[in-house]
Amino acid sequence: MKVRIDPQRCQGHGRCYDLAPDLFGEDDEGYGQVIGDGTVPQDQEHAARLAVSNCPERAIEIL
Repeated sequence: MKVRIDPQRCQGHGRCYDLAPDLFGEDDEGYGQVIGDGTVPQDQEHAARLAVSNCPERAIEIL
């Protein structure tokens, strides 16, 4: 499983990095960004799905 953030949709609410800090971080302007190559360790899959379902802009997708 991998995650990706669409930078055109992200509005910087920060829910992704609040809910899944091991998978997401923020850039210099507060917008979400994927840490590393987006690969989700098996023990973080629930956190990834939680971040996806809580993104108001639906900017995060699971690949």
